[in-house]
Parts: sequence; structure tokens; C-alpha cells
Amino acid sequence: MPHTFAKSVRHLWLLCMRKPMAERVDMSGRTVIVTGASPNSIGYETAKILASWGAHVIVTSLHDAETTETCLKNDLQRTGADGNIMARTLDLCDVKSTSSFATWFLREYDGKLHVLVNNAGIHKNIFRPRRKPPLTKDGFEIHWRTNYLGPFHLTNLLLPCLKQSGLEDGDARVINVSSHLHDSVSNEDLFDSTKRYHSWNAYGTSKLALIHLSVEINRQFSKEFNLRSVALHPGSVHTNLTQMKPMTGRIGSTLNRMSSAMTSLVLLHRKYGAQTVVMCSSTPALHGGCYYERCKIARPSEQARQMSAAKMLWNQSEAWLKTVT
Repeated sequence: MPHTFAKSVRHLWLLCMRKPMAERVDMSGRTVIVTGASPNSIGYETAKILASWGAHVIVTSLHDAETTETCLKNDLQRTGADGNIMARTLDLCDVKSTSSFATWFLREYDGKLHVLVNNAGIHKNIFRPRRKPPLTKDGFEIHWRTNYLGPFHLTNLLLPCLKQSGLEDGDARVINVSSHLHDSVSNEDLFDSTKRYHSWNAYGTSKLALIHLSVEINRQFSKEFNLRSVALHPGSVHTNLTQMKPMTGRIGSTLNRMSSAMTSLVLLHRKYGAQTVVMCSSTPALHGGCYYERCKIARPSEQARQMSAAKMLWNQSEAWLKTVT
């Protein structure tokens, strides 16, 4: 059975099974950052749940953070929760935007950060994957820059307060939202971009890198600073990433509704997609350096388990960071 077909069958089977849910944890006194939390996203649902459990949550959005904050607060009020939540603009492809956000956070929160959820990400050209690679302003392939280099930069800027919180409170963590598509690529793709471009492979490569990032953070900082890190697959979820560009006109409106209804039949709702993220952000029994799926430890690809690749990628990413900061 072809690998992709087997994966699709497994997804549809799991879609019919009971959805695992994170157990409620008292998050009072915990400060959490969730990137990429605009409405209709996994990050939005994650932030809403953690805030309703008592955490102070800062969310980021690429556009219109004010609207994101208003929507979250309104949703929390409708459920009767008194969530402490605020939103800030962050463009992970922009060095100045990332540095500015980190500077603001360090000033406003005096080095207190217990959980960083690197959730923000993109998947471009889903239906036309062999188009010319889209590049960012600083010349990187857009999936690599947004899904990996941006989170690496942000995490490094916030490491001092994560380590401080880990020492003072005994528990800090970095949660990286990866994907099962990491198993479609190899570690060679992390360091060699000469292969024929395919947007799905570019996406998978960025998600493989996030697993290596989790392993390396955990290896370097868990014992001395009580800073744990994990990666996870949230499931195949109906979010902004999977929505087609809306069609206009009366017929277009009808087709939009039909497309949305059909998509919801084969993809998880965002509420369920957020559960593994929430569990990893909150459960006291988190095992660092692992890969999670459906609220439990899973086995990533063989490539993702190669420690030498994680160390090499960390060193390469640090070298890049020195050129931009």
C-alpha cells in the first residue's frame, strides 16, 4: 500500500474514533505565549482553552491583533470564563518584528515565561505544489523562514526568561507544532535545497526541523534549567491553512459553502486539533524531547530521531542568527 494512501486511510479511521481531550489543569500563575492565534486557527483554540484554565496568555497574529484579542475575549465571556488574554502583532519572517516583540515581552513581563507555543505556520501552494518557490524578503524559501527560522529566532530571544522561569518555578517548556508530514522528507533536505521544488516537501522539511529543535532544546536545557521541549502533530485540522480562496458571486458563495461542508467531513475541527497542544502545554507529566500525537507520545520518523542532525541544524541556525542580530 503506498505510503500516502496508508496515511489517508489511517487519518479517516482516527477521524471516526473518539477524539482525545486534554485533562483540565489549573494554569493560574502561568504565563503562556501562543504564536499564530488568529481566528479559525489551532492557536486561537489553544489560547482560549489555556486562558479559561487560568493562564495569562499572550497571543500573536500577523495581521490585526486587535481583532484577534477582541474575538478571544468575547468567546471567553460567552463561555463564562474570566480569561486573562492579550494579542500582539508578530511577523516571524521579519527580524525587526521578532526582536521588537521579544523586547516588549521582556520589558512588560520581567522575564516571566512558562510556556512558549510555536504554533504559527504556513502551507503555501497546496493545490499547485510545483510552482516556483515563494521567497521571503530576505531570500529564504517561505516555509523554511516562517515555520522554522522564525520560531528558532523567537525561541532564542526568549530563552533567558524561559530558563529563569524553569529555575524559579521548576517547569518551563517550549512546544513546537510540527506535522506528520515531517516523515515525507529526509535530513538531507534540511541542508541541501537543490532538489526539484515541491511545496508539500518544503512544508514537511520545516516541520522535521521543528522536531529536531525540540530535541536539541530539551537536550541542552532540561537538566540544568528545568526547560523541557516537545514537538507534536495536532492532526489534520480544518483551519485557515486548509481553506481555499473564497469565490465571489452567487454561485461562488454556494460553492464556498459546499467546499467548507465537505472539508469539515474529512478534517478535524480546530477544537480537537488544539487538544494535544493544550495537553503538552499544561500536563505535569510531560516527557521532554518527545513527539506527541493524539495526547500521547508517538514515534516520529527515523530521520527525526537522528541526534546528529539535530545538533548540526542547531549549529547552522545559530550561525544564521549571528548574521541578523
